[in-house]
Amino acid sequence: HPFRISNPTVHMTIPRRNDIRNIAIIAHVDHGKTTLVDAMLKQTGEFKVKADAAQETVMDSNDLERERGITILAKNTSVIFNGTTINIVDTPGHADFGGEVERILKMVDGVLLLIDAYDGPMPQTRFVLKKSLELGLCPIVVVNKVDRPGAQPHVALDRTFALFVDLGATDPQLDFATVYASGRNGTASLDLDHQQTDLKPLFETIVKSVPAPAAEVDKPTQMLVTILGHDNFLGRIAIGRLFAGRIKKNQQVTLIKREGSQKNFRITKILKYSGLTQYEIDEALAGDIISVAGVEDANVGDTIASTENPVALSPMSIDEPTLAMDFMVNDSPFAGQDGTFLTSRHLRERLEHEQQINVGLRIEEIGSNTGTFRVAGRGELHLSILIETMRREGFELSVSKPEVIDKVEDGVRKEPAEYLLLDIEEQYQGPVLECLGIRGADMKDMKLEGNRMRMEYVITARALIGFKSEFLTLTRGSGLMHHSFFGYVPKVKGERTRLKGVLIALEAGLTTAYAIESTQERGSLFVPPGTPVYAGMVVGECARDNSLTVNPCKKKALTNMRASGSDDAPTLTPPRIMSLEQSIEFIESDELVEVTPKNLRIRKKQLDPNMRKRAQNSAASKELND
Repeated sequence: HPFRISNPTVHMTIPRRNDIRNIAIIAHVDHGKTTLVDAMLKQTGEFKVKADAAQETVMDSNDLERERGITILAKNTSVIFNGTTINIVDTPGHADFGGEVERILKMVDGVLLLIDAYDGPMPQTRFVLKKSLELGLCPIVVVNKVDRPGAQPHVALDRTFALFVDLGATDPQLDFATVYASGRNGTASLDLDHQQTDLKPLFETIVKSVPAPAAEVDKPTQMLVTILGHDNFLGRIAIGRLFAGRIKKNQQVTLIKREGSQKNFRITKILKYSGLTQYEIDEALAGDIISVAGVEDANVGDTIASTENPVALSPMSIDEPTLAMDFMVNDSPFAGQDGTFLTSRHLRERLEHEQQINVGLRIEEIGSNTGTFRVAGRGELHLSILIETMRREGFELSVSKPEVIDKVEDGVRKEPAEYLLLDIEEQYQGPVLECLGIRGADMKDMKLEGNRMRMEYVITARALIGFKSEFLTLTRGSGLMHHSFFGYVPKVKGERTRLKGVLIALEAGLTTAYAIESTQERGSLFVPPGTPVYAGMVVGECARDNSLTVNPCKKKALTNMRASGSDDAPTLTPPRIMSLEQSIEFIESDELVEVTPKNLRIRKKQLDPNMRKRAQNSAASKELND
């Protein structure tokens, strides 16, 4: 890799900045990255702990990250330990945000690989570790949560070593340093039997094991833009590492785009992190991770170079999208009631802005002035996070069923597959095995650990759609499921469809308890009494494989006749409230999810029942002819 130095002779001759270490923290979701960073900040005095609970997980900067307990956007900070500045980047753990991980690893010289002492390596551990090993980085393995009940640190470490071997790690990478830590308690130790009272052993290991960054300050300026920010006063902020040379305030620089075009700009401000805050500096040297303002056209992957000798750094290789959905203007009868941004212009501008900072995303407008955009991403979570973010910003839109993106290799059509890991109670293994067998999953491993089964599969992304909600039902909510991108496998014919039909509202109005009581015998309802619905809206799942048109707004006829029992309060089953991800997994190709700031609704693309019947007949005729 152009940023890594493999020749030891050359390595000795390049000057290094011993006052800096650049590291990234990588791990599986919920293995404690952000909590550990909190402890590192506290113990270096970078922020004071308040009684306010919102101060916890300070690196989770937006509401979605705090609610879900995951890192979505890469963020950087710094701490000072014994005169050495340690620049820390907290990276996403989910494979759907691989674009973020890919970029961040280009900025650093080492990584902390966090492993849960109870869970051990997980599918997304494999994903992020593979990325770092491919770049030649030597990880420091931090076995976290050693204080957790049932923790097995040595077992987790053995599995981690086996994972290194399986991923083809080199001898220096296999000779990794190991630290045992508890991020929640803020303690670390090199010896599991003698846990310290602070994180000093971790800081010392970082300074000792992570190479100091190259400091070729006399070479022409070269900075790779890896993250984009925005400031209301400064405009676009380009964040990245300065690989060579130096950058000064008011300096003229050349922005080299990924396609090769060049344009000159003037640096108006240079910022560095100190803890959680940024401060302005007049000059940055090679090895620094900085933010610069004034380069308005900068995008991820561009190079900021000297005007006298503009040389581009190697562009980043980003994983291709595997899943696509159609985002379109909301045209339902309830359009405009909740949202602020409703038009195709609003939708286009928002998606174009997202594409600039989200390198894993691909956006294509379908037709001209249709208000429909094909958005491709790394997975369901990647796309659903974007939809949820837009929803909270005041957008109204409709989205279609996710479709996998195939590709042709050596004349063979292939589709993306996922590496799936399940942790279930032993009593549920029969139904889960049967369900995965129907979906065509290929079992790779199965182990019994106590009274729980650990099962590993390779399954196509197409077959995985809709599995999560079914899996939780089969395991009564006790099952744990994780998956990450595995690769491309030969495409298998046949499209998996929903096994049951839906209940479709006949007319617009407010749902009534009287109507729901009689309708719930035909399936499970998604709406409680008093909910506004419109014709063509999906109000429930049918108990059979065919769809039914029902009238959930029917009112009880008023008469002067009374009979024993007929006027009792209706007995209603609680409605099945669907989340955004569950709604996306549930719909079929002729349905949409209507997303507004206040509501989520499932609807048919064609609201008129007569037009819907014609479309079904036309599709059936076409399939028969084919």
